[in-house]
Amino acid sequence: MTLIKRSNSLFPSVPSFFDDFFTRDVFDWSNANSAYGASLPAVNIKEDENSFEVEVAVPGLKKNDFKIELENNVLTISSEKEVQEEKSDENYKRREFRYSSFKRTFSLPENKIDGDKVKAQYVDGVLHITLPKREEAKPKPIRTIQIG
Repeated sequence: MTLIKRSNSLFPSVPSFFDDFFTRDVFDWSNANSAYGASLPAVNIKEDENSFEVEVAVPGLKKNDFKIELENNVLTISSEKEVQEEKSDENYKRREFRYSSFKRTFSLPENKIDGDKVKAQYVDGVLHITLPKREEAKPKPIRTIQIG
């Protein structure tokens, strides 16, 4: 038995970009850039009573490759990396350039983050960002009110 891949395209030699353009969900950007040589890193966001934790999966980078900014309740995480590789032999010389970048922005709850205490660390391919909550934004314990 042989599997045959069929193409419903009228022009099978034209890349599937147009097929993807008309058949992909407009709001599904989960893997939109990977077919064209780029991808957005996966992000986990957790909240507890004291802080928000952002984890970004970005293996293969160094901590100096990142730029993290917090401005007007918007957290921006970006990276740009250019790699140049050169190989020479008697008969040829080959130079390759690779460039990768991403930028993710997150709107944070207004007046809940203590911007002076934000911390970040890069461990084993995962960028961890801790966004501590302001004291007034933390949940208050239940208070019993006496009837007078």
